[in-house]
Amino acid sequence: MEKRLYGNTGMNVSVLGFGGAEIGFSAATVENVDKLLGSALDAGLNVIDTAECYKISEELIGKTVSHRRDDYYLFTKCGHASGFEHADWDPELLELSINRSLERLQTDYVDVIHLHSCSEEILRRGEVIEVLQRAKQQGKTRFIGYSGDHKAALYAVQSGLFDSLETSINIADQEAIELTIPEALRRNMGVVVKRPIANAAWRSGQKPTDSYQHTYWDRLQQLKYEFLEAEQLNESVGTALRFTLSIPGVHTAIVGTANPDRWLENAKLANQGKLPQAAFDAIRKKWLEVAKADWVGQG
Repeated sequence: MEKRLYGNTGMNVSVLGFGGAEIGFSAATVENVDKLLGSALDAGLNVIDTAECYKISEELIGKTVSHRRDDYYLFTKCGHASGFEHADWDPELLELSINRSLERLQTDYVDVIHLHSCSEEILRRGEVIEVLQRAKQQGKTRFIGYSGDHKAALYAVQSGLFDSLETSINIADQEAIELTIPEALRRNMGVVVKRPIANAAWRSGQKPTDSYQHTYWDRLQQLKYEFLEAEQLNESVGTALRFTLSIPGVHTAIVGTANPDRWLENAKLANQGKLPQAAFDAIRKKWLEVAKADWVGQG
């Protein structure tokens, strides 16, 4: 699988990473995750991204692949209380959360800790950034980052205090292509993309029951990309994924699944490489023609 140098971190990351939300929220079994992550690592994936609030995700990762810690880069997030009796973004909470994540993941360090989508106002106060900087000094993380979108993400990038940006980019969410990615590139930051296939919100042909996907569904109804009419879902998913991976400045895109077979299919799609320039330009052109001013990045 293609590798890309992750900003100035020295990490050579696979273009496709594993997003740990789905295994946590779907209560996947240890046996299934062991098969899923084991096959992914064997196929060349080397980025695993998770978070403190993805229920049992961190524990499942720790139980299944901590013995292969040298085979992958490990990213997690902090910010939400998720069981602690503290307010979100309390500096004391962040320290407790980081330590808990290391215990769950069964590791002494992670490669990146991202602040988990806090507001620009909280970022400007500085305390949360100081907690991450201390964690870096203490060897609990090699690098620090911000996970989020829109103006808060722009502030985080322009602050010059972060090594990494995790943000949403896909066929239905393109604000970051002009707002933050060029700024991150200028600062040689690593860029990891979440929701790279827009949750495949079009897959059933009907509005998803999960409200989390409604924004993308509604946008896609207006964008009317022709490739979404493909008879085979794999074809439209492949185009969507390859579009995201074709955006200059994107180093890795994290895709979540609890299905080992789905991971192998995603890897095959990513291995097809970037979209032809004409196909990429057509998607961008349609977005620029149709997108409304309030179509901002989705957290």
